[in-house]
Amino acid sequence: MSNQAFRVQGNARLSGSIQPQGAKNEALQIISAVLLTDKKVTIKNIPDILDIRKQIELLKGLGVKIEKLGLNEYTFQADDIDTQHLSSNVYQENAKKIRGSVMLLGPLLARFKKAYLPKPGGDKIGRRRLDTHFLGFQKLGASFNYNEEGDQFFIGADRLKGCYILMDEISVTGTANVLMAAVIAEGITQIYNAACEPYLQQLCKMLISMGARISGVGSNLLTIHGVESLEGTEHTILPDMIEIGSFIGMAAMTQSSLTITNVSVPNLGIIPNTFEKLGIQIDIQGDDLYIPAQDVYEIQSFIDGSIMTIYDSPWPGFTPDLLSIILVVSIQAKGSILIHQKMFESRLFFVDKLIDMGAQIILCDPHRATVIGMERKSQLRGIHMSSPDIRAGVSLLIAAMSAKSESMIFNINQIDRGYQDIDGRLNALGAQIERIDE
Repeated sequence: MSNQAFRVQGNARLSGSIQPQGAKNEALQIISAVLLTDKKVTIKNIPDILDIRKQIELLKGLGVKIEKLGLNEYTFQADDIDTQHLSSNVYQENAKKIRGSVMLLGPLLARFKKAYLPKPGGDKIGRRRLDTHFLGFQKLGASFNYNEEGDQFFIGADRLKGCYILMDEISVTGTANVLMAAVIAEGITQIYNAACEPYLQQLCKMLISMGARISGVGSNLLTIHGVESLEGTEHTILPDMIEIGSFIGMAAMTQSSLTITNVSVPNLGIIPNTFEKLGIQIDIQGDDLYIPAQDVYEIQSFIDGSIMTIYDSPWPGFTPDLLSIILVVSIQAKGSILIHQKMFESRLFFVDKLIDMGAQIILCDPHRATVIGMERKSQLRGIHMSSPDIRAGVSLLIAAMSAKSESMIFNINQIDRGYQDIDGRLNALGAQIERIDE
């Protein structure tokens, strides 16, 4: 794939309505779960993005029969899986390119008693350990080997047996992986300190509709009674809350009025409330969010008058994926804010580009940045920059759209990994974003 860049005209004013894509993080788990049954599974609202396409290719390589029913709807049937292909160079090379490949381990281990995995890729946002996944599998009775020469993991088990598992960290993918392995393990598994994100609740919902026995959905203690096999099902993926948050921030930063449609309000948690702490007005109209154009939005302070701090934490706390959006939107707010990125180091390392654009930001350390809002007294200037990861990429895009002059954003395949046709969809609202080959 050729390297592409965005040429972005500043002073963007958007208007109209936009529908969020299906949730990327949910889709990666849901399409991995099709390996748990030999029956047909239909999945709707799959986002058409790079990471998902790669995950579907991995399944195809393993022999899953895949039929595309529409742009965002597929059927999967894993009734003839080639487990030899797992250890092939082709599979290893493809699995390396996407972090989501780790989600195939639980289903493969549960149903075929073995799985291989190279060290996966994904965002460069600091250390992202896989220990939680493997510790969970080992508790269920799997043995684990790491081959240093080939830089690959192998796990295998004659049989998986349910047990009590205290997760060493609240990992969404770790919980999902162990959950998928446990649903067809023998006996009862309890996963404590489980992640409880909507994505995970959706995975539970899908597995239950396939015949799994899971209780405690939505809490941090999941109890799973193993069953012998699972049936087929039909599942619809939730709208992507990260995209919804990105659009809220984009509307505020560009002084645009925007309607975000079909957002699944009950599954947004504290996201709308967190943007409201920045003084952004959000009107909930049925299942839509309306963001009116605002000249000035003022960051609230705490009751005692101290500076507002927004930090990430596991669900139902604020998602780390939206902290970079909060940071960018704070640039033109009235007031100051401390952004504390607790869960990943290196996620704030794109602020140097915002400072080059004229933002008033103090990077305190790899985890914390203070933003002094400019209250629109001066406008950001356009620059040439490169996108380090998916979420920072869209934050830089928001900054560029609000700047007074043209910007260039390179390495935009990082944005394409998580956002479906973002330039086309925003241009339809009045943005001027041109995709060019570098």
